[in-house]
Order: sequence, then structure tokens, then C-alpha cells
Amino acid sequence: MKRYPWILFAFFLIFSCGEKTESVSALPAPVIKVVTVQSQKVQLEKDFVAQVYGKVDIPIRARTEGYLEGIHFSEGKLVRKGDLLYTVDQDPFREAVNAAESQLAEAKVALTQADNDLARYEPLAEINAISQKDLDAAVAKRDAAEATVKAAQANLNFQNIQLGYTRITAPIDGLIGKTNAKAGEFVGRSPNPVILNTVSLIDSIRVEFFLSENDYLSLFREYQEQSNQQKAQMPLHLVLSDGSIFDQVGYVDFINREIDSSTGTILIQASFPNPDRLIRPGQFARVRAIIQEVENGLIVPQRAVSEFQGRFFIFKVDYNNVVSRQEVEIVGKYRDYFLISSGIQNGDRVVLEGLQLVRDGMTVQAEEVEFNSQYND
Repeated sequence: MKRYPWILFAFFLIFSCGEKTESVSALPAPVIKVVTVQSQKVQLEKDFVAQVYGKVDIPIRARTEGYLEGIHFSEGKLVRKGDLLYTVDQDPFREAVNAAESQLAEAKVALTQADNDLARYEPLAEINAISQKDLDAAVAKRDAAEATVKAAQANLNFQNIQLGYTRITAPIDGLIGKTNAKAGEFVGRSPNPVILNTVSLIDSIRVEFFLSENDYLSLFREYQEQSNQQKAQMPLHLVLSDGSIFDQVGYVDFINREIDSSTGTILIQASFPNPDRLIRPGQFARVRAIIQEVENGLIVPQRAVSEFQGRFFIFKVDYNNVVSRQEVEIVGKYRDYFLISSGIQNGDRVVLEGLQLVRDGMTVQAEEVEFNSQYND
């Protein structure tokens, strides 16, 4: 009689396991989100670190030495061509001008005297009342006096120019920066400030970046294959430090004549409109350029691709909803997609989410969805 409870317990356990096995085998196929691959025109892009400059950047230099007397502008504001920016102590230069004026006056007096002497000697020379030597000396004295007047006049002009340098004005309309010297500071001679400020014209900006030889060749060949109309429509985009895309497009306007042998790169310059003056000289940015254009390119979302030991795989789902693991070859990145050269065809369905839940040969319930790229055209 004592064996009956154990027999009943064993029978109940076997019955329960059978029910569990049957319920597991009856589980429905998992629902897996898939996207359909469609061929399209793909423009492969690459970013290059760039340095931003104003359309024109003009340093404001102290062209003469002296103590800075006044600063006549607001830092960081727009200035107009001809606006007074700085004044340097003028007293030493005024005295130099006064001295030059005195020298000029003295030279003119000497010239007048030489002219008068020559005027008296010439009639006397005609009647042989004086020797030819005396006449020649009078002519030489007059010529020397004229040269002295010209030298004194040139010195006066020079001193007036130096005096003019004490008033520093804006060379262009533009945005002025922070001053490098304060009032009362001696300027114009190193190590004291020589460049006092910079004025930049920023209604458009220059962006300089460097290309490697390979990138340069790719871009050049791509450019050569385009028609003239297409060449005019190959814009560059500016990616700002916060990841946003500047709302103006730019175009290459200068390619350096040589490749730098020490870095293996070539300098490229592009211009961008800057109507709101958002972009400032010295700002960090990246230039985004199209390095290759592919017709009928096959792209899949990057998150649909898995990597193992340097090889890339996707999970395809056929129209019987059977999963197959497929190796693919990646050409490059396009936004948040990969451009695929082999392993898939137009119209294939690829697992988008739940890669860890599927395996080769598995049957699933495919739910076709549309992938929403984070990039807007």
C-alpha cells in the first residue's frame, strides 16, 4: 500500500511533462520586422575637417610706434570703411612735421638766394665781367639748392605720412574683433602689440580643408564624369560642431597647385554664403562632399547588418517566411545605411529588428515596415 502514492506522483509528473512539451511545440512563429531592399541612386559622402575664415580677414596693424591714446569702436560690432578705430600719441610726430617744415623753409630760402646770385652772374658772364668758372659755380649752387628743396619736401611728406599712421581707420566694412592692446599701452614694436585687431567680412565665408591623394583622385574623376550642368550642381555641405547641417551650400572655388609632400594632402577652398553671419572665422566645422555617385545602388539600414570577425552578414526572409543568413560585401556608408555590392538583390526582405532572435532556417512571421532614416533630404 505504501507504493501507491509514489506511482501516482510518477504518473502525474510524466503527464505534466507531456503537456509542457506539447505546449512548447505549439508556440507560434515570432513576429519579426523586415524591410524590403529597393535600388536607388546613391551619393556616397565623406566628411573632412575644415577651418573657417572670413571672406576677407584683414589684420589691423600699428604702422608706427607710440603709446595708444584711444580706442574708438565697440568690440565685436560692425564697422564701416574709414571709421576711426585707434589713435596713437601724435605729439612726437607733430614735432617731426614742424621740424621738416622748418627744413623746407630754410631750403627754399637758400634756393631763392641761389636763383638771385645766378640772375646777377649771367649778364656779367655775357660781357666777360666774370669768369666762366664763377658762372658754373653759381649754376651748381642753384641746382644744389633745388635738390635740397626737393629732399626737404620729401622729408615733410614722409613725416606727414607718419603722423597719418597715428590715426588707424577701418580698411573695409566688416566685423571687428577683440582688441589686442589697451589705451596707454606702447604699440608698434615687438614684443608689444603690432597687430591690434582683425576686421572680417563674413557675409560669405571661406572654408579650407585637405584631401588625401586617394580622395582627391576619386573626387576629380567623379567631377570629370559629370556634365557642365551637373558640375554646377555638386554642392558641399557644412557640418557644424553640434552635428547640425548649415542651411547654405557651398562650392569649390580653389584647388592648390601642389600636393604637400610631407602630409600627402592637397588644399581645397570652398565658399559658403553666410547671410545671417552665423558662421564666424575660426569656427570648427566639417565639409561633407560627395565622393562617388552610384546608380541603382542597393542599401540596407546599418542596424540590419551584423559583423563577425571582419565579415558582414544580414538575415534575409523569403516569401515562405524562412530566414537565411547571408554574407554581404559593403562598399561604404551612406547616411545611416550601408551600400551593398553583393549578397542581396532588389526586392529582398531583410530583418531590421530582433537579429538576436532569429537563426538560419527559422520560420518567422514577417512584418514589413518602412525604415525611417534620421537624415532628411
